[in-house]
Amino acid sequence: MKPNRVVITGLGVVSPNANNIPDFENALRNGASGIRFLPELETLNFGCRIGGIPRDFAGVLEGYFAEEERAHFTEAMGYASVAAVDAWLDAGLDLPHQREKEQPEADWDTGAIIGTGVCDMQTIADRVVPMVKNGKVRKMGSRIVEQVMASSLSAAIGGILGLGNQVTTNSSACNTGAEALVEAALRIRAGRAGRMLAGGAEGSSPFAWAGFDAMRVLARKFNDEPPKGSRPMSAGACGFVPGSGAGILLLENLETALERGARIYAEIIGSHVNSGGQRGGGSMTAPNPKGVQLCIREALKDAAISPHEVDAVNGHLTATYADPHEIRNWSAALGRSAQDFPHINSTKSMIGHCLGAAGAIETIAAVLELYGGFLHPSLNCEDLHPEIEAFADKIVRTIQEDQGLNILAKASFGFGDVNSCLILKKWNT
Repeated sequence: MKPNRVVITGLGVVSPNANNIPDFENALRNGASGIRFLPELETLNFGCRIGGIPRDFAGVLEGYFAEEERAHFTEAMGYASVAAVDAWLDAGLDLPHQREKEQPEADWDTGAIIGTGVCDMQTIADRVVPMVKNGKVRKMGSRIVEQVMASSLSAAIGGILGLGNQVTTNSSACNTGAEALVEAALRIRAGRAGRMLAGGAEGSSPFAWAGFDAMRVLARKFNDEPPKGSRPMSAGACGFVPGSGAGILLLENLETALERGARIYAEIIGSHVNSGGQRGGGSMTAPNPKGVQLCIREALKDAAISPHEVDAVNGHLTATYADPHEIRNWSAALGRSAQDFPHINSTKSMIGHCLGAAGAIETIAAVLELYGGFLHPSLNCEDLHPEIEAFADKIVRTIQEDQGLNILAKASFGFGDVNSCLILKKWNT
C-alpha cells in the first residue's frame, strides 16, 4: 500500500521571543532576541545568569483557560496546552467545546506525541521533596502525580482536545521535539492516524538547568549583555543559553487536508531517526559523526531527493564546541563543499536552547521560512569560528528575502548520541 503523504496544517508556539505564530515570524524576520538577564540565577550563584523564558505568559494563559483549569498546570503544561490549542485553531479545526453536540465521543483519528527533556523539576523541588521529608505526604494534593509525570504534557492536551488516537510523550534529550515530529509523521504515513499534534515543551526551572551549569556548557561570559550570549557558529561562543517554551505542529494526511480545504504550510517528504551508538567518537554528550551523517542521508533517501536539491538547513547549532563539527557533518552528508553548500542558520541564536522543545520550535521557524520564502538571520556570528570560515557566504547573518526555497532540512541531535532529521518541502498547489 502506498504511504500516506503528510502535510503541516497548523502551528503553535510559545517561545522566549514571541507567544504566538504571527509575533514569532515577525521576531524571526527582525532578528529579535528573547534572551535576558535572570536575577534568580544570580541569586543561586549560577555561572550563567541569562536565559530565554517566554514573557508575560501568565496573562496569555488566562486568555485560554479558566482559573480552575490552569490551577493544576505546571509551566511546561501551560506552554504545551496553549501551543496545542493555537496549532489546532490555526489548522482550521474547532475546539471540542464548540462542537460538543456534534461529536460527544473522542476523536479516534487524532493523537498527540508531545515530548519533553526533563520532567517538572520545579514541582519536585518546591513541593514533593520538602513535603515528603517533612512527613506531609497526605497534604500534597491529588494532582501531584499528573504534574510530575513526563506524560502530563500529552495527557493534558489529549483531554483538552478529546484525542482518541495515540497520546504519548517521548524524551530523547535535545533531540526530543524533532523526534516527536518524525514519529507522528510515520504514524500518519502508515495509516494509523489521520492527524497528529506533535512537538515538545520545556519549563524554565533552574533545577533543570543546574546540571548544565555544573558541566560548564552554559554561556557565562555575556551576563551583562544577554542578547549577545547565544552565539552559534561564533569564535566567541562560550556555551549555550538555556531556554524554555513549546512548539507544536498539526500534521495531517494530505487527502483529508485537501478534502477540508485546509491551508498547507509544507509537506514532510522524508525523515529519519537513529543513534550513533556512543561509538566512533560518539559518547553520552557528543555525537558519532558517522551516525549524524547517516541520519541525514537516510532522511534524504526517504524523501527520494538528491542532496543537491536541499536549498537551506536549519541547524541544531548550539553555540558550543560542536558547531564546527556539525557544519562538517552536513557537508559530508550532503557531499557539498563550502562553495556548493546550502544556506544555513540557527534559531537558537535568538531564543537559546529550549532543550526538549528546541527541535519543535526550530522546525516551526523552518516551516515559516519555507512558507514565507525567507531565511532568518543567525545572530552573534559576525566573528565566525575559524574552522568554518570557508562557509561564510552560506551562513545567513542578515535576513534573506525572496529566496525561492523549495527544500529545507532540519536536524536535531541530543545527549545519548541520538539524531533526527526532517526534510520539508514547500507546498505547491
